Amino acid sequence: MSSSRSNLAALTLGAIGVVYGDIGTSVLYAVKEVFGSGHVDFTPANVFGVLSLFVWTLTTIVSVKYVLLVLRADNHGEGGLVAMLALASQSVKDRPALRRRLLFIGVFGTCLFYGDGVITPAISVLSAVEGLEVISPNFKKMVIPLTLLILLALFWVQKRGTAGIGKFFGPITLIWFAALAVSGVAQIVQYPAILWALSPHHALGFIWHNPGTTFVILGAVVLCVTGAEALYADMGHFGKKPIRLAWFAVVMPSLIINYFGQGALLLSNPEAVKNPFFLMMPEWALMPMVGLATLATVIASQALISGAFSVTKQVIQLGYLPRLHVQHTSEHETGQIYMPFVNWGLFVAIVLAVLMFKSSSNLASAYGIAVCTDMMITTVLTFYVIRYGWKMPLALCVGATGFFFVVDLAFWSSNMLKLFEGGWFPLFIGGSIFMLMLTWKEGRRLLNQSLQSDSLKLGDFLEAVFVEPPTRVAGSAVFLTAEPGVVPNALLHNLKHNKVLHEQNLFVTVRHHEVPWIDRDGRLEIQPLGHDSWQVLVHYGFKDDVDLPKALEGVQGLSYPLDLMSTSYFLSRDIVVPTVGGGMTPWREKLFAQMHLNASPAAEFLNLPSNSVVELGSKIEI
Repeated sequence: MSSSRSNLAALTLGAIGVVYGDIGTSVLYAVKEVFGSGHVDFTPANVFGVLSLFVWTLTTIVSVKYVLLVLRADNHGEGGLVAMLALASQSVKDRPALRRRLLFIGVFGTCLFYGDGVITPAISVLSAVEGLEVISPNFKKMVIPLTLLILLALFWVQKRGTAGIGKFFGPITLIWFAALAVSGVAQIVQYPAILWALSPHHALGFIWHNPGTTFVILGAVVLCVTGAEALYADMGHFGKKPIRLAWFAVVMPSLIINYFGQGALLLSNPEAVKNPFFLMMPEWALMPMVGLATLATVIASQALISGAFSVTKQVIQLGYLPRLHVQHTSEHETGQIYMPFVNWGLFVAIVLAVLMFKSSSNLASAYGIAVCTDMMITTVLTFYVIRYGWKMPLALCVGATGFFFVVDLAFWSSNMLKLFEGGWFPLFIGGSIFMLMLTWKEGRRLLNQSLQSDSLKLGDFLEAVFVEPPTRVAGSAVFLTAEPGVVPNALLHNLKHNKVLHEQNLFVTVRHHEVPWIDRDGRLEIQPLGHDSWQVLVHYGFKDDVDLPKALEGVQGLSYPLDLMSTSYFLSRDIVVPTVGGGMTPWREKLFAQMHLNASPAAEFLNLPSNSVVELGSKIEI
């Protein structure tokens, strides 16, 4: 029992550090953006109304929607938009047209994650460093250079992994939440009546008397749920119970207390609106709080960067992006990975965001559209999961998800007012990645179509070859092929140029599925072809680590076991040639050809031993 409790405590502490970093740093800018916009007058009724909006936004979107409902939609213990997309597509697999539309919507939502991944670190770190301006206006010129320096250091250390420093994330973030609560209480005791803002009638009254203003400021109110999607995305790492316990016991109370503290400060000193979070602090605590806030924002950004690596790996294995170079940064944790292209691509985009928008207030205008769109997509996918996957009554499904969709739509509509003030930026990033994903997916379909149109049936080909068999050489050969049952180009070229065939031949196709994990029992399908040849299907989930030699160790029924030292892996290195009048517009075909050319080698992706790989090239027109 004590061991179980200590494990729960450790997971809860870890969840506080990783899951709630983003939402925990939203206190730095959320209240400032609502009241600093100039749309809300400083009256007690308005302050109470806005704080009540914060409380009930957190309650509705985070507590009820994500913590109580969406966390139930686990895909073999995994969460996140990719896992939800896989669940939804499986739920409607007997409805192909609907399934295609859901995949389209879900992939677009995944692309918007990258737009959020640019804005969130930029606004978080900038808002923390801007605390220096409260200490002295002379520090203002240092804010942007220091922000960029912190971000550079953060992205530079990614290649070394976070296993060593990750153990400090939970304790530091717990200290951060404690500081939020203490600083909030210090203001609340001077104005205890502020606690009445917990009542929803203040939010409802504010909406009733100020409908237009409410609609406008919802785009800033949504800042208080920054990072809510991380609740679901990190479920596989920590589990539902620790995430729920961390939210209700630590995170939500600390956030509400701090928001109320900022509200109490604004009632007594409206001029504090320029930065209410840091102006709550006594003078002696300002510098330590700036340092702690910077640490908290760095940890929040780290969680998002790690999430970008994980999501990219999953999307690659679902077939929507070309292979990218992946480095494992931990000998013990398979999830600890580093992707150089994603890392430095994110860094460049974040630097552009900081230099273009220059302040957290300007960045707040860019934030919201991408996040609210993702929230709506999650709600839509949840409907199809609970309706067609869980077989719940239609009325219950519409009532449960319909309510949240209306709430999400209200926030999304408000944020659309900021489209030309900066909201276009994350949409542009997400849209660009979406175009790349669709181009890659369609290009792969056309490529496979071209290969199949010119392909020979493997069984018939082997029968013809063994009428007058070529010279057999010692050892085993593994031929990689995109489709089972067809002759790989590498085999044709090997016979043409080398005029030999190995004693034992495996024709291997790797398949990725819309489930997170596939256990060892379901990893392999083996079909004998005769002449010491076998067709092998190797199955992986979108979160599995691909290791083909390790998987092939489980092949049964061979003439003799595979020996790593005497096994050769034959791969086709296809060069794509765009043609006029093909399946895509010329510029997309050229883009696909370039993506295909620059993809990470298949041998690296499959974890093949480099000294045992033979690549034989060919040109393919699409």
